[in-house]
Amino acid sequence: MISSQYIRQISLRRDAIDDFNRYPFSLPAVHHLDTIKFHPKVTYFVGENGSGKSTLLEAIAVSMGFNPEGGTRNFNFSTRSSHSQLSDYLRVAKGLRSRDGFFLRAESFFNLATNIEDLDNAGGLGPPIISHNDNSQQWHACTNSLSRTHNLSSPRTHPF
Repeated sequence: MISSQYIRQISLRRDAIDDFNRYPFSLPAVHHLDTIKFHPKVTYFVGENGSGKSTLLEAIAVSMGFNPEGGTRNFNFSTRSSHSQLSDYLRVAKGLRSRDGFFLRAESFFNLATNIEDLDNAGGLGPPIISHNDNSQQWHACTNSLSRTHNLSSPRTHPF
């Protein structure tokens, strides 16, 4: 039976890891990870700074086909390659298949917004992204607000 959840659970392929003392496997969130079963409504990850919450969320997103710097599956850009290879060691049990989705990272939202503005300024086929989808003033208010946010993925309840 296919679940209505986007992701049902993730598991760390512990047998494929040769050294838990190297990054990212040395991070508490990864070092102690076996399986996380996601709640059908929402799953929170909670932990100290540096415990690996964002690294784990990024690896889940990459495993699902998203850009590690945020965005959709089809909107890929890179300021620099900085994500870990943790996604190669995750097994993701998917539920409902979806053609869309968005990985939002506060740390990289500014980069995403800048890339969208650059695309709009370059011109090309079709209407500008910002003015076509929303009021330009609302867009800039949103980017300014989110660029001041340090980590949207902070409030969680899976303890690490």
